[in-house]
Amino acid sequence: MDIGIRAVRPAEFEALGDLTARAYLDDGLLDFGESDAYQRELRDVTRRAAAAEVLVAVDGERLLGGVAFVPGPGPLADIARPGEAEIRMLAVARAARGRGAGEAMVRARVERARAAEGCTAVVLSTRRTMRAAHRIYERLGFVRTPERDRNPLPGRADITLLTYQLTL
Repeated sequence: MDIGIRAVRPAEFEALGDLTARAYLDDGLLDFGESDAYQRELRDVTRRAAAAEVLVAVDGERLLGGVAFVPGPGPLADIARPGEAEIRMLAVARAARGRGAGEAMVRARVERARAAEGCTAVVLSTRRTMRAAHRIYERLGFVRTPERDRNPLPGRADITLLTYQLTL
């Protein structure tokens, strides 16, 4: 497989939204069914692309995955502070996993952050069960920042998001 990384095209927004939501559903990360508000957010690539830079991993024209790069605090940021970029909604289609697409997208986002004036770190949030993603982040030099862990749904201890940071 020859993995390419490029900006998402508007004609791919719906397919990327479907791929992203399906990846989260397949991994058991959306346990509220088809009406889950976060699933709607995952599917809304139009909104994501308006507030962030969205990349896709492709094999030819076949979408393998996608990731959003939030250049700092703003409408799509969850934890980014001034001087920090944030990686959001990383997803790889089940059939494409283990082939380097996820790591290639994270590397591309880290390089983008390094090129950004005033950017001193890249941050992200992840679920405990996303162990393959944790391995990618740690391999690339991200470190856990437990003091920034958070729960977006108070009352649901199983939804605690772990945080990572890469100092540039």
